[in-house]
Amino acid sequence: MPKDELLFVPLGGSGEIGMNLNLYGYNDQWLMVDMGVSFGEEGLPGVDVVMPDPSFIEARKDKLLGLVLTHAHEDHLGAVPYMWPRLRCPIYATPFAAEFLRAKLAETDFADQVPIHEIELGGRFKLGDFDIEMVTMTHSILEPNALAIRTPKGLVVHTGDWKFDPDPQVGSAADLAKLEALGDEGVNALICDSTNVFSQGETGSEGQVARNLVELFAKIPTGRIAIACFATNVARIQSIIEAAHESGRCVALAGRSMRRVTEVAKKVGYLTGYPNLLSDEDAMEVPKDQVLLVCTGSQGEPRAAMARIARGEHPTIQLDAGDTVIFSAREIPGNEKSIGYIQNSLIKRGINVITARDEPIHVSGHPGRADLARMYQLTRPKILVPVHGEPRHLREQANLGRECQIPETVIPHDGTVIRLSPGFASVIEEVDTGILCLDGGRLIKRDSNTIRNRNRIMWNGVMFVTVVLNQFGEMVGEPMITAPSLFDEADDDVQLNRFAAEIGNRVDQLDDDEVLNDSAVILAIRQAVRRPIRQKQGKRPLIEVHLMRVTEE
Repeated sequence: MPKDELLFVPLGGSGEIGMNLNLYGYNDQWLMVDMGVSFGEEGLPGVDVVMPDPSFIEARKDKLLGLVLTHAHEDHLGAVPYMWPRLRCPIYATPFAAEFLRAKLAETDFADQVPIHEIELGGRFKLGDFDIEMVTMTHSILEPNALAIRTPKGLVVHTGDWKFDPDPQVGSAADLAKLEALGDEGVNALICDSTNVFSQGETGSEGQVARNLVELFAKIPTGRIAIACFATNVARIQSIIEAAHESGRCVALAGRSMRRVTEVAKKVGYLTGYPNLLSDEDAMEVPKDQVLLVCTGSQGEPRAAMARIARGEHPTIQLDAGDTVIFSAREIPGNEKSIGYIQNSLIKRGINVITARDEPIHVSGHPGRADLARMYQLTRPKILVPVHGEPRHLREQANLGRECQIPETVIPHDGTVIRLSPGFASVIEEVDTGILCLDGGRLIKRDSNTIRNRNRIMWNGVMFVTVVLNQFGEMVGEPMITAPSLFDEADDDVQLNRFAAEIGNRVDQLDDDEVLNDSAVILAIRQAVRRPIRQKQGKRPLIEVHLMRVTEE
């Protein structure tokens, strides 16, 4: 990597929404911004979350000055507990994100090894040749920050996730004066959130949602109310609590992450005026028309509180016909089926379901087109690099930037090395990147044999064949065959006996050298069953052969 150039290298979040991981390089030093996860997806059975492969920076970890977190959303810091041991770098964050991360790391065995440095809101600090200033923004979480990154090769503004909200309910509004001052100073490059680039106009305000919740709760005088929202949206939780109190209802929290986030918020000075939140057990003792439950599970997560309530499996909370469930969140693309399943389950039980399509009870945390144009006007960058989006989002924001007279635009994808200065911005190299899957307690590559075989088994089944040969290569007894999910029970024995005969015939056809070669025997056994299965059932199962050799006395 060239030393006298300012480089930007996204390893995650440029080509998809989520799992953000960005690198800035200068003078053989690297600065990392965010390290997040994303949800699993179709084609990844058994995988709950995925994250960027950090191999590129892991190979240069002695040059990594630190990780700066823009905010506490999972797609920006959720990978730290899994990947920090591979990098072992210091971490910098404002108080809420720092405390939130500490709570997550408490579940690891290396929590006391992670150096977390708290930076005050609007604070400024230096790491090598990088001079970093936190710029207060608004978003759907406490303390979101843009970063003003000053280098010998120019000033970069990295927006993180943001919007302009004049009435955020909790925390300060975006520091427009600082953004304008940065524009006066001269912004070389703007690295900018693209999530809502297709949304016209400005993003709505949390203040308006708070007023709408008051009106909505007033329309529901009877029955229990349960409302699902993002646990990290502390402003929304505060608005729900205040609206509930105004309608004469006490509030209970349901879901581990809901309780954890509110505890972290209180610890750093937020939500301090609400000491009497009930537990879910206590809520069941309160008359129905006097209680409101704030629940996790707005995205259909199967183990979250709302999903368990919908299935009737929650250990303490019970909703009945005539009760009301409100979804105060947007559907993250890919979660529609899970959310729909929960909503349908509730409706079948006679529970009223209200979503943001029915009432104005949610606003996004990301900028619409008018907000993006205003950001360009404030910062006046020479270069626009759209990030945090799928290719269609990135291209659309680049088009918008050109319409707004930004001189240069570069569309990245994960692994591109972009030279920001000197000279014209351009892609000068590509580095290896990829996706890691959290499979139980381990990380494996998305394109690993484990994932490929798991997909093959899911669609085509699996067959296990055990064959025992003596020292002469003769079969000892009949092959043992099991084939879960391939045959109906009534047909199992007949089918499997035919496969056993095919295997016996194929092994008998091997010559003297082949029958003593394990690889040749295993290949022959696979060939003996592969074609009949494909002909009879149209399936290509994974065939696992266990070959044993015994010596007869």
